[in-house]
Formats: sequence, C-alpha cells, structure tokens
Amino acid sequence: MPVPTASSSMSATRANIPAAHLGLLAAFMAALTWSAIAPLDSFIWLLEVFPALIGVALLIFTYRRFTFTTFAYSAILIHCIILMIGGHYTYAEMPLFDWLQQQFDLSRNYYDRVGHLAQGFFPAIVAREILLRLSPLKAHSSSNGWLFFIITCICLAISAMYELIEWWVAVGTGTAADAFLATQGDVWDTQWDMFLALIGAMLSQLMLGRMHNRMLGVSDV
Repeated sequence: MPVPTASSSMSATRANIPAAHLGLLAAFMAALTWSAIAPLDSFIWLLEVFPALIGVALLIFTYRRFTFTTFAYSAILIHCIILMIGGHYTYAEMPLFDWLQQQFDLSRNYYDRVGHLAQGFFPAIVAREILLRLSPLKAHSSSNGWLFFIITCICLAISAMYELIEWWVAVGTGTAADAFLATQGDVWDTQWDMFLALIGAMLSQLMLGRMHNRMLGVSDV
C-alpha cells in the first residue's frame, strides 16, 4: 500500500479547490503586484490596500470551513481591485477620473465616490451569503424584507466604521490626512461616503439578489 507523501497531499488539496477560485486568487495577486509597483505614495498605498490584504487572508484561512460561491468571490475580487487602484494612484488622483474631471469640468476626481459606492455594493453580497447560509433568514418573500434591511444596516455600519478609521489614521499621521481622506475640499465628504455605501448596498440587492439566489440554489418565492 503506497504511503501518502507531503507532495501528494498538497496535490490532493489543490485538486479539491475549483479552478475558478484559484484563477480569482491569481488575478488578485497579479493586481496586487501591479498596485505595489511604484505607487504614488507608499504609505497611502498600504493604508488603502490593507483592508483587501486582511480580507483575503481571512478568506484563505476560513476557506475549508466556509467556502463562498464563485459569484461572491468574484464580487470580492472586483472590490479589491477598486481598492488597489485607489491605493496605487490615491483616490484623489486616479488618471481616468482626472481626465473626466477636465473633460466635463467636474468639481473633483470622482473615483473616491466610486470606491464608496463599491463599499456598499460588494460587501452586500458577502453579508447576504453569510446570512442566507448561516442564519434563519431566507430569500423568500416572508423574510426578504428583514434580510434586505439587515444587509443594508451591516453595509452602512461597515462604511461608518471605515470613516472612523480614516479619522483616527488622519489624526495619527497628520501629513497623510489629505491624501487618505480624499475629501478634496468637500465639507460633506464623510456624509457622501456613507450615503453612497447605503445606495450601493441597496442597488446590489435589487440588481443581483435573484442571480445570487440561483448561485446559492435557494428559492426567492
């Protein structure tokens, strides 16, 4: 009887992981590598990309105990890429949105707004999947209202917590405050950030809820 070796065990482990998940991880690493090469400000890059690094580390650590759908992992990857682009250029100086600002005579670089819309849009899918799989809440009409409300509250809480973290980091670092906060002179920037996360969370559920149900194999009737 052949004795299992370390290499054969690792091969068996890799074989149990869907190719799509490995591909998403490879895409994350490629985007992270690009983002880390000559960013506009290395400290701001670390601050902006840190949530993505922590999030992916947690996903890898808990993969065997709780494997998300490929749909959810794809949403997480898109959100991470948005964070990494923001880290590379800073949210106030993203080139494409600089060009849009000049072309349409806009008051600011709006990539920051995209980032905060995404802060509600993509985490809503993650929160939705966790709740549908681990809580008594279901996608059918009798509890769908509560599901929608709780997911929206979770995303709004995440956004509010991130605003507090931005404040603490800005106070602690001083010189990095303007680039990290990316307020661009808007006194209502914090309120806009949370409002856009709120809108993103609601849009995500309205636009992607039924598709997500199909991926999870649950009924929404």
